[in-house]
Amino acid sequence: MRREGFWAIGGYKISFRRDGCWYADEEVIANRRISRLFSRHLRGDGEGGWVIDVGIDCHPVTVEDTPLVVTWVDGDPGSGFTIRTNDDESEVLDCTSLEVGEAEVLYCEVNRGERGRMRARFLRPAYYALAAYVELEGGRPVLRCRGHSFPIGGAVTVH
Repeated sequence: MRREGFWAIGGYKISFRRDGCWYADEEVIANRRISRLFSRHLRGDGEGGWVIDVGIDCHPVTVEDTPLVVTWVDGDPGSGFTIRTNDDESEVLDCTSLEVGEAEVLYCEVNRGERGRMRARFLRPAYYALAAYVELEGGRPVLRCRGHSFPIGGAVTVH
């Protein structure tokens, strides 16, 4: 696979995996600009699947878990939290959308305008940055942010 410049996406089985990397067949796409381009142009196909739509080229994609991953978290409970995703977009964390899935993976929703709201999986560094502020309240995990408590959905009760 070519490592520099742009290449047509046809001819490869393109996938976005839990590790936050794009793959062409079984090879990681190492070019960050191509990965960012794919992430910014990923959208639902209207039938439950995903496509990369870059205008003249539209290609089906396999999404292993979520279409985006949270790569970075900044902030604190007093000022609020900002997240960055693999498409290099930053936004205020929607604390109401936090939930824990299988294997204790943290998720949230992000707003991508005309592409809609998308679920994003926290990669480990982002997870640990936010988890430092999670507290237990009545045996349930909550995140305090700007004077409010946000229960983290889907989480197992801790005794």
